[in-house]
Amino acid sequence: MAEERATALRGLLQHPLTTPEGAHATHFTLVRRHRAWLTDWFAHHTDWTLVVTAEAARLRKSPARVSDATRGAVEPRSREPLNRTRYVLLCLALAALERSDRQVTLGRLAENVGMMLAADPAFAAAGFTWSLDQQSGRRDFVHTLRLLVSLGVLRRVQGDEDQLLQNRSSDALYNINRPVLSLLLAARRSPSLIPADDWDERLRALASNPLPDTPEARNRHLRTRFAQQLLDDPVLLYDELDDEARAYLDSQRPFLLQALTEATGLHAEVRREGIALVDLEGDCTDSGLPEEGTEGHLTLLLATWLADRLRKGDHSHITLEGLRQQTARLIRQHKTHWRREVSERGAEIWLTDLVVTRLEGLALLHRDGDGFRPQPVLGRFALRATTVSDDSAAELQLTDA
Repeated sequence: MAEERATALRGLLQHPLTTPEGAHATHFTLVRRHRAWLTDWFAHHTDWTLVVTAEAARLRKSPARVSDATRGAVEPRSREPLNRTRYVLLCLALAALERSDRQVTLGRLAENVGMMLAADPAFAAAGFTWSLDQQSGRRDFVHTLRLLVSLGVLRRVQGDEDQLLQNRSSDALYNINRPVLSLLLAARRSPSLIPADDWDERLRALASNPLPDTPEARNRHLRTRFAQQLLDDPVLLYDELDDEARAYLDSQRPFLLQALTEATGLHAEVRREGIALVDLEGDCTDSGLPEEGTEGHLTLLLATWLADRLRKGDHSHITLEGLRQQTARLIRQHKTHWRREVSERGAEIWLTDLVVTRLEGLALLHRDGDGFRPQPVLGRFALRATTVSDDSAAELQLTDA
């Protein structure tokens, strides 16, 4: 029973929207079986709402930190992060689907999105343009449709959106899964009711509850916020807490960690700089280290280099240009073991951008003005090289340094 509940809970943390079809059908079955316990547990420990119906299970998570922009939506096939255009198309497509009938064609959906763009001059004023007449516009729309299909909002009946990439006149037919569509929005407040114009203020208003005004409610707010961050973020850093929050965490840490680890099966790692719930099984993590391939190898090498700086007492921030220069040095050293594109001119720029995004998302690197400040948690990563031959790369191992 406890193992099934832990599996269901971990599945919801990894996939907050789950349907009875597709790759996560087993998790959905477990969530339905234990929905009463799961609903109570999330409400008590995290203040998150769990909705379970016959068509979908939706954990409405709210982030402990709305400023983290490193873990956005990704296109399910290529794992490519959505760009600005695709986010806009996703929101407009969802609005169009709300007003559609039970079925919709690709062409009709694109037409409705185009009409919405034309009807609001704010898009043109912001410099946003989109059309299926351009190859890039068709690619953006196809990636948006793939995401909607993977979420279960759309179900293909006939045709395939991929054909649009080669043929502007191709079409496809979809069923609209309205129960899933209605559960997609996870904001605590309706976005249209938020008066603030500033982007950061709007984000905070979407995710936050009114601040409690009694000591008991304040303590519950702190406890649930810590639980949210430990379950959703790579690490909870002490230097991000004010005195009140740090004092409460120090007094309640054993009870908090016991409740979270017993329910999830995650392992609590308490260090001088903070706390992390470590996923030893790897089934609850969307991004991690170490990983294979050129980007994975480079990320580990840069992480080790930054950790060595900290061990030598260098806690200064490093510029993006400094990271690119180190990437260029590593490319010269390891290019025979990496894919061919790394030898092209300017490869250190896009490779460094990929690594920085990964390290920021894992709370190993913190953006500091015009540069970055390595975090002490980098000290847990070290590379140990074994034999390097002409036709094989170094065997690299992660050690708990």
